[in-house]
Amino acid sequence: MIRFYDTLSAQKRDFEPRIDGEVSIYACGPTVYDHPHLGHARTALTYDIVVRYLRWRGLKVTYVANITDIDDNIIARAQREGSTEPEIAATYEASYIEQLDRLSIIHPDQRTHATEFVAEMISTIETLLERNMAYVLDSGVYFDVSELDDYGALVHRTVDDLREGAGARVEVDEDKDDPLDFALWKAAKPGEPTWESPWGPGRPGWHIECVAMSLGILGPDFDIHGGGSDLAFPHHENERAEAVGTGVPFARNWLHSAMVNVGGEKMSKSLGNFTTLADFLDAYDPRVLRLLMLQTHYRKTMEINAEALDSTAQALARFDALDRNAESAGVASADPDQTILDEFIASMNDDLGTPKALATIFETLRASNAAISAGDLPLAATLKATVDELRSVLGIDAASTVAADADDDADAAIDALVAERDQARAAKDFATSDRIRDQLAADGIVIEDKPTGSTWHRSKTLK
Repeated sequence: MIRFYDTLSAQKRDFEPRIDGEVSIYACGPTVYDHPHLGHARTALTYDIVVRYLRWRGLKVTYVANITDIDDNIIARAQREGSTEPEIAATYEASYIEQLDRLSIIHPDQRTHATEFVAEMISTIETLLERNMAYVLDSGVYFDVSELDDYGALVHRTVDDLREGAGARVEVDEDKDDPLDFALWKAAKPGEPTWESPWGPGRPGWHIECVAMSLGILGPDFDIHGGGSDLAFPHHENERAEAVGTGVPFARNWLHSAMVNVGGEKMSKSLGNFTTLADFLDAYDPRVLRLLMLQTHYRKTMEINAEALDSTAQALARFDALDRNAESAGVASADPDQTILDEFIASMNDDLGTPKALATIFETLRASNAAISAGDLPLAATLKATVDELRSVLGIDAASTVAADADDDADAAIDALVAERDQARAAKDFATSDRIRDQLAADGIVIEDKPTGSTWHRSKTLK
């Protein structure tokens, strides 16, 4: 039985889909006003793994992720740059998708946009007003948290606790009945995009957007609502409040992935450790970031520093080395070992336990190399097939799918230098041998000396 930690109940629960054999997932995507950063990558990767694993287990998954394409930040950037909100949103949505593609993040079945669901948002707001869950001011329409008995349940805090910190996390408006009341519809302001509504021209509040999109596409009582832990309050709690306020069953399970620390501090622009995803992927093999993130459980804060990156690059190199060893030894194709698959499944069933699942893969990798060295090719084939099967579940590609092969002339030049080095070693001319090794290493070429001769490969971990 698959178990996930549900944020609302604060416990691991058996995963029981709304429809047997089918899974409906809604994951909050970015507000597209800037290039994506490492935090965006971790959130996207978490639900990439959820979807990959559930599909591998034979479940039919419908995966929806949204793009918030109208927001204060988008408006502000458009005004600064003399552009339009649609142009800003389109630019940074394309940047987001481009970088996720580099990470081999699977595309959702539907990537919906907030501006496509304004009519549904207006309808939801009308229902909340009819049920006395909201009220109208000159500045817009607001949700009345006093009408919801369990407001704060998703983050396990009382209304009084939340109210004390409302100024830091909630938009303050002196006209509101309560600092925690939040905007469902914002009245039009000069220079901002607007839509017509029963309350005059304006635009939707952030939280109502995801309620309209998730319920509009997946329907009531959908299986999983996901996002980063920074969205739990106020965004997801306010979504939940709106859905409960309309009387419609909302998400059955809430999953939240934790934050990213860079150099020991939570990643943020204000701390100066805000690294764009593109900058990172220009410097490192994208598989390094995927593997590094998988080594930390999705609900734990992960650390990105030089030591962690170096260690992960070395671990990734073990996959590439096994591929080369198996090819060199002529290891044939085979079926995976079911006992090892079951061990992997047990780890993943326990709230997506990727660290333990990776440990199983690396132990199998070690055993496969040992079998190759011992000449037991049938065993090596079974273990190699198992590694390949399981790494594919986690999206860890083979090196050949990440980088194109170099020009044939360049390969021939490297072959000639390696052959020259072999001759120098045979003649005990170690000065020449070392010089050639250092020359190739400086160009990112790694030489492996074996009893049958030397082989080489390009380092794929650093660019």
